[in-house]
Amino acid sequence: MTADGTDETTGAGTETGTDTGEEDAQAFYGRWARLYDLLARKTPGITALRARAAAACRLESGDTVVEMGCGTGANLPYLREQVGPEGTVIGVDFTRPVLERARGLTVEYDNVHVVRGDATAPPVADADAVLATFVAGMLADPAGAVDDWCDLVGSDGHVVLVNAARSREWYGTPVNAVFRAVVVLSTPPTTKLRYETSPHELLDDRIDAAHDRLRDRSAAIAHETHAFGVVRLTGGRIR
Repeated sequence: MTADGTDETTGAGTETGTDTGEEDAQAFYGRWARLYDLLARKTPGITALRARAAAACRLESGDTVVEMGCGTGANLPYLREQVGPEGTVIGVDFTRPVLERARGLTVEYDNVHVVRGDATAPPVADADAVLATFVAGMLADPAGAVDDWCDLVGSDGHVVLVNAARSREWYGTPVNAVFRAVVVLSTPPTTKLRYETSPHELLDDRIDAAHDRLRDRSAAIAHETHAFGVVRLTGGRIR
C-alpha cells in the first residue's frame, strides 16, 4: 500500500519520500490498518512468501535485521525465527496505527523492536540484513533507498526486496487486468478516477528501478516470482 498513487497489496506500511502529504497518508492507512493486517496474514500463499523472504536474508543466530516498512508486523516473527533469541529484529514504519498492531504482535519478544521512522532515512546505524516487502513502489526514489539499505548492511550483508508489479508471464493479460484494478482501488483517494500517470505504470517503473539497483550492488543474486508472476523476490549479497 502506498501514499502516492501506487499500491503493493498485502504489504507494508507507509513511508515518507512519497508524492502526497504525510497527513493524508497517515489518515488513509490508519483508517484501513485492520483490513491491511487481515490481507497481510490471510491472503493465500502469503505465509509461504514471508517465510521465503526471511530465509533469503541469509541470517544467522545473533544477527541484526531491519525491516523497512514493517506495516502491521507480519514478517517480524519469521525474522526472529532466523536470528534466534540472541539476535535483534527492528521493524521501521511511519504510520502509527499499523505500528500499534505490530507492537501488539511482538510484545512477547524482548529482542523485536518496532520504531516509527522513514525507510528513506532509517533510524539505525548498522545491520546484517535489510528486508523490504511491498515498499519500493511507495518511494519517490526507490533506487536511492536501495543504495542506502546496501550501505547500511555493508559488504557481504544482504538486502531482500519483495514487490508486486504487473506480471511478465505469457498468461499475464488477465492477471494484470485484475492487478491494475486492485492498484487503482487501493490508491488514496480511492474515489479518484483519473491520474496524470497510471498508478500501475508508476509502480512498475519504481519496482524495476529498485530491483535493478539491487542487482547492480550485489555480488550474488537470487530471484523468484510468485502469484502468477505478480510478486517478485530479489535477494542480493552486497559487494
